[in-house]
Amino acid sequence: MSSLPQHLDLHLIRILYLLLVEKNVSRVALKLNQPQPSISASLRKLRELTGDPLLVRGARGMVPTQHGETLLKPAKRILDEAEGLFVKKSPFVPEEATRTFHIAAPDYLDTQFLPNVVAALRRGSPGSKVVIHSLGPGLDYLRMLSDGEIDLVIANWDEPPAHLHMSKLFEDPIICTMRADSPYARRTASDAMTVEDYLSLPHVAPSQMLPGYHGVIDAWLDRQGMQRKVAVESPYFGVIPYMLTQSDLVLTTGRQFIRFYERTLPLKSFTVPIKFPPMRFYQLWHQRVHQSSEHKWLRDQVSAAARALMPK
Repeated sequence: MSSLPQHLDLHLIRILYLLLVEKNVSRVALKLNQPQPSISASLRKLRELTGDPLLVRGARGMVPTQHGETLLKPAKRILDEAEGLFVKKSPFVPEEATRTFHIAAPDYLDTQFLPNVVAALRRGSPGSKVVIHSLGPGLDYLRMLSDGEIDLVIANWDEPPAHLHMSKLFEDPIICTMRADSPYARRTASDAMTVEDYLSLPHVAPSQMLPGYHGVIDAWLDRQGMQRKVAVESPYFGVIPYMLTQSDLVLTTGRQFIRFYERTLPLKSFTVPIKFPPMRFYQLWHQRVHQSSEHKWLRDQVSAAARALMPK
């Protein structure tokens, strides 16, 4: 790149190409609607830049030199590629698309949410592929968003990165649940629970998802100067309800998440005696895809799936 002459513009390359094709200064001037002296001046500049006459007199007019002929294909390739840079992107047609959508999400979402997202994407763009990435300490989602390796992140952190775009999806009120015949559940006839009971019961909690951040529950308790007794940490949130059925553990989570398991598992839920704010889920994406039509369509499908969770 350092050997390129300064002030080399695309128009000069276009003149070079036309001169080599037309072999006539007057015809090039006519095609470009420019005065002939201007094209002649450009030819002089091109000769100076290349160190070659480019066009010389032949038996029937001007002909390209041997070096000039070698420049014809590169000049055309440059013009074609430059034209491709500024071709207006065709609109995204999901029914005809064959792209891959990458979504990073935790596994403690409402059980129906991601299935609904996948179903919507399959209906709307059957030729496309969907890849779900598990959020965890090993996933550098900030880099992957900026590099285009993932399209969006679904999360519920207290303070999402300010430089990312965000749209809210849904809120999930916080409750706690345990095995219906656990010692505490048998002892407590109603759903009343004291703060002391809540903090002293053995809790199961999801493993650390982000470095230095242990989740919305413990982060909120820490700000209130409280600490619960976490007896078990698990990265497999989907199996935690089954852990409850064989232990004395307590799970604090969103109501929408646990309602699916309450239908089939012997669980009892309690109103948490501490006023936690609801879990707020949102989707995050990078500025680089903010105006992209396919990404807008993807975010619309995710938002629609979230709305479908809300009680009518």
